[in-house]
Amino acid sequence: MHALLKEIRHNPMLWLLVCVPALFVVEHLHLASSTVLFVLSVLAIVPLATLLSHATESVAAKTGDSVGGLLNATLGNLTELVIALTALKAGQYMLVKASIAGAIVTNSLFMLGMSFLLGGLKHRVQEFNRAGARMQAGLLFLATIALLVPSAVTQTDSTVATKFMQQLSVGISILLIVAYALGMLFSLKTHKELFASAGGEGGEAEHEATWPMALALPTLAGVTILVALVSEVFVESVQEAAISFGMSQAFVGFIVVALVGAAAEMASAFSGARKNRLDLSVGIALGSSTQIALFVAPVLVLLSYVLGPSPMDLQFWPGAMVMMFFATLTASFVAGNGRSAWFVGVLVLAVYVVFAMTLYLLPPGLKG
Repeated sequence: MHALLKEIRHNPMLWLLVCVPALFVVEHLHLASSTVLFVLSVLAIVPLATLLSHATESVAAKTGDSVGGLLNATLGNLTELVIALTALKAGQYMLVKASIAGAIVTNSLFMLGMSFLLGGLKHRVQEFNRAGARMQAGLLFLATIALLVPSAVTQTDSTVATKFMQQLSVGISILLIVAYALGMLFSLKTHKELFASAGGEGGEAEHEATWPMALALPTLAGVTILVALVSEVFVESVQEAAISFGMSQAFVGFIVVALVGAAAEMASAFSGARKNRLDLSVGIALGSSTQIALFVAPVLVLLSYVLGPSPMDLQFWPGAMVMMFFATLTASFVAGNGRSAWFVGVLVLAVYVVFAMTLYLLPPGLKG
């Protein structure tokens, strides 16, 4: 606990932690508008993401970057899962699907590209484990195909087509969960030697000021819960705040919610890249996208039969299909090299900016 308090005292970014209780008080007492709640929630997530980043790096220093990346992606995706479950219970299936597609695109393009850029600005050329990146990219490509097929086979709303879509979505969901479990078994158990970090498990000598596991693990759990709670307030306020800031609903669901939901993971990924631990960064970016597509999305489909007002399927609108497909192709292309420089990050980010610009300028009558 002393190490945690010392970190808070010496890191001005963590002083924003005062926004966390302030947000809950303001929200509970109804003292402010949705726009104010939106700003407070963003300010609250920033220091929580910083804490989560430091705790994850401390765990990765003990367990290795592969396990550390998986752990961070898992805890970070709890935020997206909580956001989606809230929308699922309310029957807002379009918001659920937008958060799924947006998370896949944001993690595989923005998080990965920014990691390459930030790491490349400090280190001329960086290397990462090609086998691990290729496997994650392969799993993501499989999941993307599985998510796109239901949208491609039918666009009708008849009773027969609806029943077929629900049955197909359940079958695909079970298949994806099994594929994800087998992928974890392969990378963490039967062939774990193939996924060691390219530069060893350490990177720069670096693990300075790491926390003991007795502090890092409770911090990971506690901060993840707080991020999830803050994210719920964020989702409730973001729609009205979007109108105030002139943002389209498609832009909010696909870009803003995805960026804020992945803030904790991004902090860890960017920090790892700057410390020449690109395996950790790539593991978080691709691992998070893979988890969303292979685990979170299928689980939400199955839970919709219990929690939702009606079953949810995996049928996405055309714009989301195109963006997920090209995001996966881009990530697969750059992940197969095993080496990166700052300009590779620029290219990946350029693809993301094209998507973001399209959604931001999208007229209200069109569906992105």
